[in-house]
Amino acid sequence: MRRIIFMAQRPRLKYRIRRMLVTGKAYLALSLISMTVVLLLGVGGIVQNVLAASPVQSMKGFAASVSGSFFASLLGMELPHMDKQEEKSPVSASRLASFLVRWMTELNPDDPKSLLALEMPGMDRDSAVLLRPGSGGGGEAPEDHEPGQDLPSDEEDGLNETPSPESGASPDVSEPSPEPSAAPEKPDASKAPGPGDRQTTEGRKVVFIYHSHNRESWYPELKEGTKDPNSDTVNVTLVGKRMADQLEKRGIGTVHSDKDYASTVKGYNWNYSYKYSLQTVKEAIAENKDLKIFFDIHRDSQRRSKTTATIGGVAYAQVYFIIGHRNPNWEKNEAFANSIHQMLEKKYPGLSRGIWGKTAATGNGEYNQSVSPDSVLIEIGGVDNTLAECYRTADVLAEVIAEIYWERQGAVKADAPAQTK
Repeated sequence: MRRIIFMAQRPRLKYRIRRMLVTGKAYLALSLISMTVVLLLGVGGIVQNVLAASPVQSMKGFAASVSGSFFASLLGMELPHMDKQEEKSPVSASRLASFLVRWMTELNPDDPKSLLALEMPGMDRDSAVLLRPGSGGGGEAPEDHEPGQDLPSDEEDGLNETPSPESGASPDVSEPSPEPSAAPEKPDASKAPGPGDRQTTEGRKVVFIYHSHNRESWYPELKEGTKDPNSDTVNVTLVGKRMADQLEKRGIGTVHSDKDYASTVKGYNWNYSYKYSLQTVKEAIAENKDLKIFFDIHRDSQRRSKTTATIGGVAYAQVYFIIGHRNPNWEKNEAFANSIHQMLEKKYPGLSRGIWGKTAATGNGEYNQSVSPDSVLIEIGGVDNTLAECYRTADVLAEVIAEIYWERQGAVKADAPAQTK
């Protein structure tokens, strides 16, 4: 009888065992999946920390991927009486997926342009991260506009009028810059080298100045009514030449390139400007093995109210320093830019608008700066500044750069005896 009862219950027992096994497999599978997701997120966080080109990109991605209702929902969990809107859940699968993609790759699935920005330089140039603020103004990032694009208007009172040229379209490069009436601190004259012991690089060329966007110009220097502030003759290459001449006068051998890419490059495309200028840099290095310092001089696209400083009653074109975070050693370039920035802050407060970093997702991201730790992009003035104002700033930069260079050389000479002992 018992055998009969056992045989009758046997199928039911097998069913229960199979059910337990199926449930266990499902639980095990879910556990493994959960562990895998957690591990992937952890690894992704570590990779993001190591490779992140910008200190705020994670928060940018998060803020761009969720709506305001998401935060309201979070508050609603803690405040039961808070009114809740009847709408679709802000934490949808698509939003979560979008956030994860942006967090781990810097690509925005909702913006097709971002999918191409890494491979097509110039598609997304408007964002920059402030690395070091300058006394020259607020937190407005530099702007880079392709020739022919509409520029923003200048709305700040008292600075919205474009001045007339101070000394014509092509002032004499040898013209000395006017000194501020309330001059900033100057080096001790007693310590400066005299005529007989003038410091020089003894024929070696150590600085290279070039222009990736060589046709950038200024409205006051062009014909009245011109809408596109670009020129093949009166442009930022004049400022680079001025700066090179001033460095040479201070004993620092300098090479300047005024190459016009639009007329010399077959099939020229403005978006590939840094590709063209990199070739120029490589050619210069091949010809001058002593080149160590590189400056890519630009003109910013912002209007006069955001690009002009008055020091001692004299107008100067302000400067931005741009660092490319795509360069794996960008911290060294930033340190070099900061040495110039800090000396400007000390000697000419108000001239620098700070050091800004750009990632591969917000511009070229490298700016040829991997060629040397002493390579930096400098924006001098904007579309409404005059050539004379930019010349003054070029003179100041040459003064500061020369002082930094000779201080470095002095430190190297001081260290040399200690190393030989």
